[in-house]
Amino acid sequence: MGVEEQVFAEVRGALRELVAQGSLPEPACGVTFKVERPKRPEHGDLATNIALALQKIAGHPPRDLAALVAARLAGSDIVKEAAIAGPGFINLRLKAEAYRRVIAEVLEKAAGYGRAPAATGGRVLVEFVSANPTGPLLISHGRNAVLGDAVASLLEATGHRVVREYYVNDFGNQIRLLGESVRAAHEGRPPPEGGYGGDYVRELASWVAQHVPGAYAGPEALARICVARMLDGIPGSTAVPGIRATLARLGIAIDAWFSEESLYRWGRVDAVLAQLERRGALAERDGALFFRSEDEGDDKDRVVRKSDGAHTYFASDIAYHADKAARGYDRLIVVLGADHHGYAPRVRGSMAALGLDPDRLEVLLFQLVSLLRDGKPYRMGKRLGNLVTITEILDEIDEAASRVGAGADALRYFYLCRRADSPIEIDIELAKRNSLDNPVFYLQMGHARLCSIARRARDVFGLDMPLPSAALLSRIEHPDELAIAGHLGRFPAVVAEAAGAREPHRMIFYLRELAQQFHSYFTRLKVQGDGVLPLASQMADERWQERWDRDKTRGRLLWIAAIRQVYAAGLCLLGIAPVEHMGPLAEKLIEEATEAGNGPPDPGAAPGGAAPERLEET
Repeated sequence: MGVEEQVFAEVRGALRELVAQGSLPEPACGVTFKVERPKRPEHGDLATNIALALQKIAGHPPRDLAALVAARLAGSDIVKEAAIAGPGFINLRLKAEAYRRVIAEVLEKAAGYGRAPAATGGRVLVEFVSANPTGPLLISHGRNAVLGDAVASLLEATGHRVVREYYVNDFGNQIRLLGESVRAAHEGRPPPEGGYGGDYVRELASWVAQHVPGAYAGPEALARICVARMLDGIPGSTAVPGIRATLARLGIAIDAWFSEESLYRWGRVDAVLAQLERRGALAERDGALFFRSEDEGDDKDRVVRKSDGAHTYFASDIAYHADKAARGYDRLIVVLGADHHGYAPRVRGSMAALGLDPDRLEVLLFQLVSLLRDGKPYRMGKRLGNLVTITEILDEIDEAASRVGAGADALRYFYLCRRADSPIEIDIELAKRNSLDNPVFYLQMGHARLCSIARRARDVFGLDMPLPSAALLSRIEHPDELAIAGHLGRFPAVVAEAAGAREPHRMIFYLRELAQQFHSYFTRLKVQGDGVLPLASQMADERWQERWDRDKTRGRLLWIAAIRQVYAAGLCLLGIAPVEHMGPLAEKLIEEATEAGNGPPDPGAAPGGAAPERLEET
């Protein structure tokens, strides 16, 4: 329980006592109030507006009510001082015990800290990625993939039962063009108009010719084979790595792959259009069939069946969302690029026309991604044949960092470091850099440094991590240590807020602040000669062990263990590995900084070292 929650409980308890003794009327127990950090630290650790909230119920001046509550709070186990300010606010300074309770709770709950009990929330379907299987996943697809996965992880952490789903667009004109493009490559011809080119098409054509005899006999069968291969990949191929394998390298596991073609194969599109027709939601004009989406708030009616009898993608979307709703999810989340902003009203309109609750649908829009190579924008696209795939960038970064998984960590950071509605620019050279100006390197180094301190305590000083005890926790008393403990107490609220707002970047900001606070603390204590572990200069004195306060060190190691636990949990929610070792160069930097007590410079939260975005206080 964070310090805010502890104080909130104390205030609520004070109200009950005041009601019991007749100082406040009975309704005071249910009044709504806030406990929050004041904007100016000199005003105290926390403040509450309880007296202002009680004014109408109690019928007394707020400052008089504040005096009643403050007198009760000042005698609690966690409030050191309660001062009345302004029209009736109560500014509070807390005892160290409030912060030590946070450390104890983190250590007790371990990986469960900050997470709601499983299955206490609703059933949520998150549909994301859903890129057409007409080519490998490009760097531009990655934001959809990583954003959707991070939102799903946050929802799981807040108790929701989440299913991750990929809608495979394996029906219609683009699939026909893929098959025709592969056939053209096989026959040595250029692709058809609007078709696909590039190495992956030529490699796909060669693989099909070698492994699927007779595949070129029929266009429909060829197209189906090509789709399957784009999903599953060609073994050993870099041009056709497979959508499934690419997502796996990003740390994304899809629970369900839903085929658009199956909606037609099983008659679901025709069935849902017949239902709309019975409800009077369709209209025929010039041989085409329209959904009356203007009646449902769209800017115009939408074609669902063209005059040649072919269905549109919107017809598939209607059937798909009717199927989603039939599966009983409480919330249907779809992650889409900002250019699909018109998608939500028309799909919600179709759900309403079918008698389904349109408020179950939530469309999460994100701005697109641009790529920099050698400082210059790089244009790309399947039809241009100049693809920059996710796999290619993952390989580049892994090789530069000499660590498998470094690429996934870097891309996930860059995709998540800003709000979804902010465009992002990925500087590939910066993402590959194995140095502190790479923001993901800096973030991971914060965790690795905590691990390094624990290793050094064990290997150099023979101190294993102690078991928590009140005596050892009482040695956590430095103001910076208590402030960081208070920051750890905010972690559950940050998880809940990030999940509720569908904003994973909040977790990145939280972790960056935690890293900065710890590095600053470590540096200041080195200057004061009061490091977590004895410094080399102190150990030069032959009597250093007599002067070394081992219990104080053990208490601080518990504190570091709690920081490490929260830090790792936050990274895992983002899908970024909480690495303990970061390679020879990084380990040297960490060990040098740990020994000297120095903190690494802050490269800034945004790519290229820009200042981080700030969240408005809520």
